[in-house]
Amino acid sequence: MLFTPSSSAAIALIYTPPAPFDIRLSSTKFESLKKKIDSSSKPYPPESAPLLSIELLPLKTHNRDVSKLSVPSSVNPSGSSREEVDLASKLRSCFTEKDVRRLHTFVYKHPQNYLSTYVGNNLISSYARLGKLIEARKVFDEMSLKNVVSWTAILNAYLSFGLDIEALSVFRDFVASGIQPNCKTFVCAMNLCSSRLDYELGKQIHASIIKSKVNNLVVDSAIVYFYAQCCDLSSASCVFDRMPAYDVISWTTMITAYSQQGLGNKAFSVFTRMVSEGYVANEFTVCSVLNACGDEEAIGLGKQLHGAIVKKTVKNDVFIGTSLVDMYAKCGDIVNCRKVFDGMINRNTVTWTAIIAGYARNGYGEEAVNLFRIMRRRNLFVNNLTMVSILKACGSVRALMLGKEVHAQLLKKFGQFDIYIGSSLVWMYCKCDKSSIASNVLQQMPLKDVVSWTTMISGCCAHLGHESEALEFLKEMLGEGMEPNHFTYSSALKACARLENVEQGRLIHCSVKKTAAMSNVFVASALIFMYTKCGYVSDAVQVFDSMPERNLVAWKAMIVGYARNGLCQEALKLLYRMKEEGVKIDDCVHMEVLAACGNYYPMASRQVLDQDVNVP
Repeated sequence: MLFTPSSSAAIALIYTPPAPFDIRLSSTKFESLKKKIDSSSKPYPPESAPLLSIELLPLKTHNRDVSKLSVPSSVNPSGSSREEVDLASKLRSCFTEKDVRRLHTFVYKHPQNYLSTYVGNNLISSYARLGKLIEARKVFDEMSLKNVVSWTAILNAYLSFGLDIEALSVFRDFVASGIQPNCKTFVCAMNLCSSRLDYELGKQIHASIIKSKVNNLVVDSAIVYFYAQCCDLSSASCVFDRMPAYDVISWTTMITAYSQQGLGNKAFSVFTRMVSEGYVANEFTVCSVLNACGDEEAIGLGKQLHGAIVKKTVKNDVFIGTSLVDMYAKCGDIVNCRKVFDGMINRNTVTWTAIIAGYARNGYGEEAVNLFRIMRRRNLFVNNLTMVSILKACGSVRALMLGKEVHAQLLKKFGQFDIYIGSSLVWMYCKCDKSSIASNVLQQMPLKDVVSWTTMISGCCAHLGHESEALEFLKEMLGEGMEPNHFTYSSALKACARLENVEQGRLIHCSVKKTAAMSNVFVASALIFMYTKCGYVSDAVQVFDSMPERNLVAWKAMIVGYARNGLCQEALKLLYRMKEEGVKIDDCVHMEVLAACGNYYPMASRQVLDQDVNVP
């Protein structure tokens, strides 16, 4: 069904003719329109709402991609002859390029009866549907009279081929033509902005849609998808909550947006609403919720979804199977992860990568390496994420030879590495105690980020004797204008502690005070460890007392610091305080205090072993 905007100047808001192409809307007008959305938004339901019974739609009935919601229509306009209608119907039923060309030739031979806008629109759609974009564009260019369907058909064709620049040019020409857009034109325009992540243009088009009073489920879903792709979840939520009606695709769009942005609890909340309102999940919904389950380690809901999948016998879907493998791997359930993997009839590269990454992440490097070797024997395609995962596995089991083989393959394939592969190579060589090779890889990387530098610094700190190199890398990182994060600071302070270089440690402490990293519990714990290792217990106490929150690492650092510096009474007092605040005392703390203080306070030390500390 087509919706015609009520205002003939509706699209004029988003076009100004000067070159280069520029689309503007005053911020005042847009803010007033945005307030209409905000004022009608509804609050989210409680995240703790109970899940109802989960149902799944059959796969064959729901395979629409949210990003491709628009398919140009060639509805018979008034005035078209019966012959044109019949010809258009035959074009829509063509399955081969040869059939379309035959009908196209027939049109050219009888231009007086068939060469019309309606037939031309159907020719454009038929060629585009069969992947013949050049032929579709030729038909479009040869049309003497174009309507909104003509423009929408060619715009959608370019979008379906991923030719965003060309699609933007077509959209500019369409706006210049002065033809009124319909709802499907708006959908194509929003999808163009989603693909290009063109936030400003998308906002202008959204404002024009509001002024045109287009109220359509497909258009609203495209707007939600646009804001979700641009990571503006607040606007996506506002549009979603004011929608008068929903379908499974609009629900899935919102769930996927939250899941991809790491907001798993929000995704669960929307999924709960969807199920409680009687909507039936499809395979895309399930994949998004499973991804959120993995990120939040919500294995209970993941298993419930797994049960629904088995019940509906859709276990042969490779995407759902891969999502299950990934979910179980992220939740640390390697047994069920492998069961799902072994039970899959079809697997793709992402499936193999998911289980290899799962094994590597959970400390099963040997199994990850074995699966990678099976992949190579079967000549399966390996993507960048597979390489990153196997490099992590090689580092965890010190499989230097395989790591070098992967490195050689990467050099042969790419020549230079992106940040993720480069950082993984640095980490692997550091774990294998090859800091010189790791340094060479780092220096050869065309682009470095804080993760790359931190990987090198922490890798040097992991092996005795390379602490000075770690501090040199920190200086080089700062010299390039890169801002350290809390992992960088923690690693650098660890190096200072091992070197007992309190002066360098103080300099780092001064730098940390100027950043948000000072409130990080691991940075504070590293400072305590550094000061106590260098014998500056009073400085460590100041850091400990100023911490807004403390974890076991901080308590342990301070207690062990007291004990190693001969301050056994203070160590035992702090141990007692730790117990009073409900922090569990582990065996490592027990043994450290017993070893350091057993000769001075034998009775108290024995009580430490029973977790019944008395202040002497």
